[in-house]
Amino acid sequence: MPVIEIAGRQISVNEEGFLTNFDEWDVDVATELAKQIEIPMTEERWKIINFLRDDFKVQGETATSRRVQTVGGVPVKEQFALFPKKPAKKMAYIAGLPKPKGCV
Repeated sequence: MPVIEIAGRQISVNEEGFLTNFDEWDVDVATELAKQIEIPMTEERWKIINFLRDDFKVQGETATSRRVQTVGGVPVKEQFALFPKKPAKKMAYIAGLPKPKGCV
């Protein structure tokens, strides 16, 4: 597994750049990841990221956009507005989680 430097720390990632260790993530890492894909973090975006991390702890897999809508309460249309083009993939990336099933 590749290792990259994010927020002054060595972080393990997969070949697509997704974090591979849940515990290496923190707010500073998330902020840097968001900058890399040009997503300015706002309160609305943090709510989704925190939902994804909490949900992952319980479910053991990354929530899809549909789950973020039904369980997290954020409509898919809003997800696209907050994380344009491939929101589920971008949300998982920033949250330090594996790419959701079904994402290409």
